[in-house]
Amino acid sequence: MDDAAVHSLPDDPRLLKALLLERAQLLGLRENRIAELEKQNQRIAELELDKLRLQQQLMVAMKKLYGPRADSCGSRRVGDLAQLLLEFAVELEARPVEAADLPADIDAGSVDPKTARRVKRRGRRDLGSDEFDHLPVVRKEHDLEEADKPCPCCNQPRTKIGEESSWQIEYMPGSFYRLEHVRIKYACCACEQNAISPNIVLADKPVQPIEKGMAGPGLLAYVVTAKFADYLPLYRLENIFSRNGFEIDRVTQCIWCRDVANLVKPLYDRMVQRVLGSHFICTDDTVMPMLAREGSASRPGKTKQARMWVYLGDHANPYNIFDFTLSRSRDGPALFLKGYNQTIVADAYGGYDGICLEAGITQAGCWAHARRKFVDTRDLSPRIADEALLLIGKLFAIEQQAKDLSSEDRLQLRQSQSQPIITQLQDKLPAWKRTLLPKHPVTGAINYCLNQWKPLTAFLADGAIPIHNNLAEQEMKRQALNRKNSLFVGNQRGGQTAAILSSFTSTCRRHGIDPQIYFTQLLTNLPTTPMSQLDQWLPAEWKHRQASAVTADAHASA
Repeated sequence: MDDAAVHSLPDDPRLLKALLLERAQLLGLRENRIAELEKQNQRIAELELDKLRLQQQLMVAMKKLYGPRADSCGSRRVGDLAQLLLEFAVELEARPVEAADLPADIDAGSVDPKTARRVKRRGRRDLGSDEFDHLPVVRKEHDLEEADKPCPCCNQPRTKIGEESSWQIEYMPGSFYRLEHVRIKYACCACEQNAISPNIVLADKPVQPIEKGMAGPGLLAYVVTAKFADYLPLYRLENIFSRNGFEIDRVTQCIWCRDVANLVKPLYDRMVQRVLGSHFICTDDTVMPMLAREGSASRPGKTKQARMWVYLGDHANPYNIFDFTLSRSRDGPALFLKGYNQTIVADAYGGYDGICLEAGITQAGCWAHARRKFVDTRDLSPRIADEALLLIGKLFAIEQQAKDLSSEDRLQLRQSQSQPIITQLQDKLPAWKRTLLPKHPVTGAINYCLNQWKPLTAFLADGAIPIHNNLAEQEMKRQALNRKNSLFVGNQRGGQTAAILSSFTSTCRRHGIDPQIYFTQLLTNLPTTPMSQLDQWLPAEWKHRQASAVTADAHASA
């Protein structure tokens, strides 16, 4: 304090004390005002964050209702579009050329099918071509009436000089028929005449999937396929059957599905063993409501939120296994993965952390999940999200180039091209985080990557591991479709039946097998198949045998 200020102070102690009290009050009011402003600014910041979170939730909901299924942004950079056009041109140039697609003035032998561009066919499809040879042909001849055959000029009968053909595709709905099993009975008349036992013998009937049941293998296969491959609820099948002249209650159909699941359970267990022998397993889960008849105090008469899990084997063990549990606790995957110690590809479900740590399992993350976090929050911070999406997109572009490579070559490509991109992300993620508020939605996307960094970078050490878990997610979407149509499973046994039969229909889809044909042959032959020959009815092995039989028949006919 300078001398002028000191001399301006009053000499009276009472006045000086009053002045100091007034100064203290002013300082207190100032501090209170500053504290109020700070609280107000903090409240404004919290409201802004709440607004951002609501905007994010609205955008996610709008995308689910009206947006594209793919995790793509509404607007793209010019560089992104150029990259897409470049990839499209590369794929277009790589398409093979067929002679039927070429103009008449071009010699098909002079065109390189690896580099020439395929000409798209236009106009009506030729139903008489080899493309439709697999469909049976029913010939219908349309002749003139007898009164129209004479010539109107000379009244002499006209001679047939040819015919014109046109083609249609027709459909005949499925139909039911009764199959009568007649077992011939024999007896020895000579022994009977001599008062000896006639030694009556009865011919054997093939062992049926459901002993003394009225449903044959084909009907059982149709019910299972319609329910677990086409996701038709049983009450709809009941109506379809009724229209075709066969009324069967949905409860009976449910019992049939349970009996089929019991029959194929040993084969299901064998598929589980094969999946647990995989180098990596892709896994995911979704809600599968189970009817809780007794209800609870908080949810009287409501369904219980059970779960359906999927486990996808690698290329050497190409089977999709579903497992039903009563909750999402870690006990379900821990029991299924008991004894497994290699790699699982999954999302950020916390239950896997303890399972992997205890069993020595390598946990690999999903870059599709990480990308989706930035896509959902892109409009809240376009600069950061666009840069992150561009880098993640480069990782997927590299994987697209490496899809046909061996694991060793893919690993080398990842280490040479993907590793620098991962290093860039590792440096940029903390820097982006420092520029955002702690509760900002984009901060959540950044924290997801940072918290899952070790699983997300596991693919850099193993060329066989995929960088995403999309295949498992696709199976979960199909389970969601089944859940939407059928609403729930009746009990725990119903959930297990759904898991077993969904495993077979999903694996058939994975191998391009018609589940109707597969189940018909399986249910016809499995009751008499010894356990030592069980593997030949695994979907992959069955498809291989079918292809070998077709090849052998082609050679024999040639």
